Amino acid sequence: MNRITQLFDIKYPIVQAGMIWNSGWKLASAASNSGVLGLLGAGSMYPDVLREHIQKCKAATDKPFGVNVPMLYPNIEEIMNIIVEEDVKIVFTSAGNPKTWTNWLKERGITVVHVVSSLKFALKAQEAGVDAIVAEGFEAGGHNGRDETTTLTLIPMVKEHIKIPLIAAGGIATGKGMLATMILGADGVQVGSRFVASTESSTHQNFKQVVVDAKEGDTQLTLKELAPVRLVKNKFFNELQELYKTAPTIDELKELLGRARAKRGMFEGDLEDGELEIGQIAGLIHDIKPVSEIVEDIITEFNSAKQDIANFDF
Repeated sequence: MNRITQLFDIKYPIVQAGMIWNSGWKLASAASNSGVLGLLGAGSMYPDVLREHIQKCKAATDKPFGVNVPMLYPNIEEIMNIIVEEDVKIVFTSAGNPKTWTNWLKERGITVVHVVSSLKFALKAQEAGVDAIVAEGFEAGGHNGRDETTTLTLIPMVKEHIKIPLIAAGGIATGKGMLATMILGADGVQVGSRFVASTESSTHQNFKQVVVDAKEGDTQLTLKELAPVRLVKNKFFNELQELYKTAPTIDELKELLGRARAKRGMFEGDLEDGELEIGQIAGLIHDIKPVSEIVEDIITEFNSAKQDIANFDF
């Protein structure tokens, strides 16, 4: 048993990322039932919708699961109160100051994990009293770090300075990737993009197929002035690049982005005008399959790669 399996009372040190428009109760419960930690993505849920997903997740699994809460979203107080009322024991916070909610949650018996993209924020999170940290490299999909620090360099840098458990994220979709980051010092991994292309993901089938079809170079980090996000290059992305040529103001960027563009792309399947968030690792994802098979594949490859390393001879 390692520090992550112990902290969350799970079989494997893997967290299914709580991604907007992807991580509903079907994905989270399937992940938890497969021996990893399932997370609901509260960022795309109104408070009453989150409550419904928590209740359905409880009914679908007797294993631990948690909720990922991006702190830049509205209704944050209502969301936190629902989490407490529904007796969820694990919360991942992101996109905000960990000091804001960590003590409040821990006083209510909740395990708190904070997602960071740099050593500076990892140290702030440790100081705030979180139970573990997710350090997410530049390769990741969704909201990302402005410094473009890759997972390969971020994990050992963070490991060198923190004492609490460390979860690696960004560019991890395989057992070999999991082993590599754990050799670098991670206690476990958070996997996002691979679970997007799962049967149980709540995202639109059109978007799942885009992930499967994606090749190396098909995504790019953009919108750093607002919140850095890695997007598939589509019509909307190209319009964004054209706007950048005019040295746009933040208001002009916001105007082009508009409202609910991520929902339009990932949840409703608009592949032209929608915002399609996915990690660079999409180039290694070639099929859509059940969560249980994805977890089995990762663990089988992890154990095989570990054996290969043990047999490696110089």
